[in-house]
Amino acid sequence: MRPNEVRHKLGAGEEVYGLFSTLPEPTMVEMIGCAGYDFVILDTEHTLVDPQRLENLIRAAETAGLTPFVRVPEADPGAVLRALDAGAMGIVVPHVRGRADIDATIRAARYAPEGMRSLNGGRGPGFGLIDPAEYLRRANAEIMVIALLEDAEGVEAIDEILSPGGVDLVLPGPGDLSQSYGVPWQVRHPRVQEAVRTLREACDRHTVPFCAMSTTPDRRAQWRADGHGVRRGRGPGSDGAGAARTSGAHRRAGVRATPSAVPAGAPGGNG
Repeated sequence: MRPNEVRHKLGAGEEVYGLFSTLPEPTMVEMIGCAGYDFVILDTEHTLVDPQRLENLIRAAETAGLTPFVRVPEADPGAVLRALDAGAMGIVVPHVRGRADIDATIRAARYAPEGMRSLNGGRGPGFGLIDPAEYLRRANAEIMVIALLEDAEGVEAIDEILSPGGVDLVLPGPGDLSQSYGVPWQVRHPRVQEAVRTLREACDRHTVPFCAMSTTPDRRAQWRADGHGVRRGRGPGSDGAGAARTSGAHRRAGVRATPSAVPAGAPGGNG
């Protein structure tokens, strides 16, 4: 089991960058790694991916130096288990509307005493290379639970969702948020922007990392011009879409994860 570099960088106060990948092609994942990103979110909510293909996508991420996260279908503990057994280092939970959604994911994603993830061998413990007890400890320490907030109910309940702990990163989903507020695909509508600000401010209060998304290379300049800093706690993104690093040809657009004010991470969604 490899260290979760995204978790460690966020804990050290660094920003990390990544992309959603909805094309189930290992070569595409390798290209994302070669472009200099830190992580990739492999989508199994809207994309049809069989378990064997998912495992190969994760292998491609590992080979390219990417931390692999998997967005699972809503309320599917079996999908959480299979993604982690395949080697995912984090689970992106869609449509988090209340604390019960996080509690169910923690139960599926972490071993006792934190959860009740089913015991198994395979890729995680290196097919027996790692002592089983040591693997359980390392898995609980490295694997991230990432909350994707896409509904008005989740925004209203954000303090209840975050206060007990266990959430390692918050991502806003402006697309579905816009629909939830009755303005489908108007992701810059004032109601959507206010919802994203609410989420970011809650992350500040609870010292949970926050992630935003960029779609164009010039978004970073605009984001900075609006007075928003690199770290959490220095202002919300204008529409939940912060910009990716543009100091070179790499990482022109995508997901930008910002560390919490007191250590702690990442993606804002495509919906």
